[in-house]
Amino acid sequence: MQDIKGDQIVKLDLRNIKDAPADFFIICEAESTVKINAIANNINRRVKEELNLKASHMEGGPGAKWILLDYFSTLVHIFYPETRVFYDLEGLWSDGVTTTYDSI
Repeated sequence: MQDIKGDQIVKLDLRNIKDAPADFFIICEAESTVKINAIANNINRRVKEELNLKASHMEGGPGAKWILLDYFSTLVHIFYPETRVFYDLEGLWSDGVTTTYDSI
């Protein structure tokens, strides 16, 4: 995500949490809905090219302030900053192991 302009990138490892909706959450943000959509499209393209996987579901789209990509064991959340703060997934799933990545 860093090379496609995702900011404040976090991975939550939820494998040790009973009833978690996925093994991992990948969370990032972008300052515009255009960038949010571009990040989602680039992730879909790269995952298809590199892993031959297609998201089983995508929630949100052009103009959305939160796009969710569902890769079964991994959920990718791309937020507008204020939307990320409002939903606070990192806080809700704080029992998971958090890894933070540098933003560009």
